[in-house]
Amino acid sequence: MFFLTQALLPLINDGGRIINISSGFARFAAPGSSAYAMMKGGIEVFTRYLAKELGQRGITANTVAPGAIATDFNGGHVRDNAEINRMVAGVTALGRAGVADDIGPMIASLLSEDNRWVNAQRIEVSGGMNI
Repeated sequence: MFFLTQALLPLINDGGRIINISSGFARFAAPGSSAYAMMKGGIEVFTRYLAKELGQRGITANTVAPGAIATDFNGGHVRDNAEINRMVAGVTALGRAGVADDIGPMIASLLSEDNRWVNAQRIEVSGGMNI
């Protein structure tokens, strides 16, 4: 991700947006997920540095951190395993696992001019998972 961002920076217009994706695992600990969580934590730190370093160009950088989403990720276990889906629903304030359509609107919102002043933030989009 670092090298991709570095390669794309000359192509990003002043006033542009960078949105990186993290995970709830960067906020809470789950055994067996340390390597993944460490990488996502690094993305969050990198995003804050991007926000600071690119601010003079008016480029914002934010991180969106989805909770458990019922997709193909990790073999589709949240989507396809009823027990895991129930466990996720049980620790989520809104009472269900997320779906991809729960995340897209937040990303679209951050890309809009309405949110031009949102910068260097970690925005969790998890339905209140593990609060």
